[in-house]
Amino acid sequence: MSAQSPLKQSGANGSEQNGQLGIEQMFAQIMTVVQKSSTEISELRQESTELRQANKDLQLQLKNVMNGSLALKNPHRANSSPSAPPSPALGYTVSPFLAPNPTPSFYVPPPIDVTTGKAISHEVPGFWAVVPAGGAGTRLWPLSRKGYPKFFLDLTQSGRSLIQGTWDRLLPLSTPDRLMVVTGVDHSQGVRDQLPDLLPGNLLSEPMPKESAAAIGLAAAVLARRDPEAILGSFAADHMISGNEAFLSAVTEAAVTAKKNLLVTIGIAPSHPATGFGYIRLGDRLNIEGAPNACRVSQFKEKPDSRTASAYLSSGSYRWNAGMFVVRAKFLMELLHQNCPELAEGLDKIAEVWENESERTRVITDIWPTLPKIAIDHAVAEPAAAEGKVAVIPATFGWDDVGDFSSLADILPTEIGHARVLGDQAMVITDQVAGGIIVPGSGRLVACLGVDDLVIVDTPDALLVTTRARAQEVKKIVGKCKDGGWKQVL
Repeated sequence: MSAQSPLKQSGANGSEQNGQLGIEQMFAQIMTVVQKSSTEISELRQESTELRQANKDLQLQLKNVMNGSLALKNPHRANSSPSAPPSPALGYTVSPFLAPNPTPSFYVPPPIDVTTGKAISHEVPGFWAVVPAGGAGTRLWPLSRKGYPKFFLDLTQSGRSLIQGTWDRLLPLSTPDRLMVVTGVDHSQGVRDQLPDLLPGNLLSEPMPKESAAAIGLAAAVLARRDPEAILGSFAADHMISGNEAFLSAVTEAAVTAKKNLLVTIGIAPSHPATGFGYIRLGDRLNIEGAPNACRVSQFKEKPDSRTASAYLSSGSYRWNAGMFVVRAKFLMELLHQNCPELAEGLDKIAEVWENESERTRVITDIWPTLPKIAIDHAVAEPAAAEGKVAVIPATFGWDDVGDFSSLADILPTEIGHARVLGDQAMVITDQVAGGIIVPGSGRLVACLGVDDLVIVDTPDALLVTTRARAQEVKKIVGKCKDGGWKQVL
């Protein structure tokens, strides 16, 4: 083999040196970018810390102002602070997470369009917003109690309870005169306290729980006599919604569609293969003017297993059933007479005397206990869908029924690697804790070390400790408390 020429060898060495130099330069550039990114991240962290502190200062200022305003009205309560709810036996109390004098549910005029000078209105003529406020909220025990269900709680730490948030959300579509709440007699006073602008005649009290068909049906029977052309929209008191404009748009489309004598539901775009919700299968578009997204409901589906839920999600043809219904009041009564006549006839008898308070009490006391206990989905929605009488508006807004502590943890803000806290952050100390949710409601410190995904709810008379994975099973503990004679904490 011949020896390599000096020129060739020199070229090879030069190429090797150039290659090494190129790698070094690239590495130096990468390190410069990393250092710059680290500096920017540090600055962002500092800004975030400053914003959090400013937010805390603002909250403290607001609290002081609210306490000062309250002191002028009632000097004896000037130094009081919100406390966790006691056992229901001790009577009705305010939410532990509401300010001492929460903002009243006053009517807010629509905003003004600066370009035209005219009011921006979402009001739907003839639309009545009906809010069924029921349920025991057993999956959120001990925060939620039989006498103090979750719709009375401020789970968003906004100073507004869930039912107040529902009122705020529905008000642009209607007026205070056309907002109605259906609730149990045990919760009627709480509703009056939290919704002071609710007209007395628009609070319908049930003697005992009878599921959604009776509650919504009662509102429909009363409205059909007050306003034969009324369009009823039913929205649960304890759900959370994000994307207000999308919500208002969907309800407006639903009201337009309901005028065609259709029972209309609003389908939520699924974000994951949930097994805790029912599903709606989309059918053909209806091509209704003013409701471009309206489709016929092909079928209602019960809560699926995980494999079926994944198939629903991947198909793109299914929506979550959030239990929102928009329908002409008279048409809903027709559907009830057709599919659940015993319930419809009883509701008609109650509605006939509803405006007469003395007669109302006598008749509802006699008839209400005899009414069938059935959900509106089973009573009318499913059989009506089989006849092509149900439509759906596929919606784009965010929705959560806050069904347990795990779902509540998902909506609470937190830093990565930390537990969520509902309540006073100063009453919680953690180290190496991630993913869980802590509710310090007893006034004592809650300290956690090295535990992940725990649910800790500390109230004056009951302490719950479980995991997020078992959050759906909290109602079992409520049942055991009942069986064990602990009725005072239910």
